[in-house]
Amino acid sequence: MAEGYFPKWQPQDTASGRVIAPDERLPWPQTIAMGVQHVVAMFGSTVLAPLLMGFDPNLAIFMSGIGTLLFFVLVGGRVPSYLGSSFAFIGLVISVTGYAGSGPNLNIPVALGGIIACGVLYAIIGLIVMVVGTRWIEALMPPVVTGAVVAVIGLNLAPVAVKGVSATSFDTWMALATVLCVGLVAVFARGMVQRLLILVGLLLAYVLYAVLTNGMGLGKPIDFAIVANAAWFGLPHFAAPVFKPEAMVLLAPIAIILVAENLGHIKAVSAMTGQNLDRYMGRAFLGDGLATIVSGSVGGTGVTTYAENIGVMAVTKIYSTLVFAVAAVLALVLGFSPKFGAIIQTIPGPVLGGVSIVVFGLITVAGARIWVQNKVDFSDNRNLIVAAVTLVLGAGDFTLKFGSFSLGGIGCATFGAIILYALLRGRGASRPAAM
Repeated sequence: MAEGYFPKWQPQDTASGRVIAPDERLPWPQTIAMGVQHVVAMFGSTVLAPLLMGFDPNLAIFMSGIGTLLFFVLVGGRVPSYLGSSFAFIGLVISVTGYAGSGPNLNIPVALGGIIACGVLYAIIGLIVMVVGTRWIEALMPPVVTGAVVAVIGLNLAPVAVKGVSATSFDTWMALATVLCVGLVAVFARGMVQRLLILVGLLLAYVLYAVLTNGMGLGKPIDFAIVANAAWFGLPHFAAPVFKPEAMVLLAPIAIILVAENLGHIKAVSAMTGQNLDRYMGRAFLGDGLATIVSGSVGGTGVTTYAENIGVMAVTKIYSTLVFAVAAVLALVLGFSPKFGAIIQTIPGPVLGGVSIVVFGLITVAGARIWVQNKVDFSDNRNLIVAAVTLVLGAGDFTLKFGSFSLGGIGCATFGAIILYALLRGRGASRPAAM
């Protein structure tokens, strides 16, 4: 019997305790409940990324729903994934827009042109993979390269987080208190609360900040007037892109990082479900690329598949793709509430900075985790040199200039890692370098 484009989604129930496969579905009340849980799981990062770049968080949430539905259609409802704001764009968007770190970013249109260029390159890679497969990507970007590139994103952003909490002594101490709140949730909480450590930690720090400022008169108080004055329903703030070659050249290579993320996420879901999803890899890349293009075209951030939601699937053992369609629709509804967006805008800078320190650190450690999980052999000088050079290029924001074009730290580190590994791969393992 021929397989249709979309699966049949056979009904199942969680009472049996068995894994719910991507082509199965729960009763609708349970499906909706799981959709809500996935919205909560993606919420912290999807909101934090646009805030750090000066984008409209309401629009980012709205476009995450649009992007997830587009991805769902492109993969024929066969790959469970949620698409949210990508942190890979933060450092370079701040660089091309000159964003100061607080309030709306007045140069968003320039960044949007670069985000669209990245989406186009990503979509082209997806089309190529649909024809020839993924083996060439795995050869170009083995774990030592992808781990180094992911770690570089966090290291490159570290100065942004520290600078954002250095204005006053109160801001600095409040940022450290925020880090402690997140750490306490991460270590001592259990179940779903622990999975939402960033969101719950941020809420605790928010309450603490309000008590110290609005209650005790320390620091800058939170202004709740914008929440009171905001409408319950309304359109997000859309913006049109401006295509500047410098920004497009700088942001387009982020597609390589997104490919590495998506590749890893799909392989992780394949391992958890016992289903080989490699044949949908090209369509997944294409869906993610088109979602990034659509988001950038109206003022949203670049998007990527979310590890947070994969974590939820691992805990619940529910991989039904219909759950993500429900989550996407819920995100669309939230995106139409200016009051919801106003609440987000009241998050104090020191609290946001403290959360950024944790998130950027977790990104860095995620790169190291790729090395550990794939047993990267650092007794091989090739791996040692590739990782070492990549980390320093990115952390030091090493920049190459080509006439009027320039390639910043993350771009140099990404291309450097790929090229250096390719140049050195001709030799086998060698003795470790002297320390």
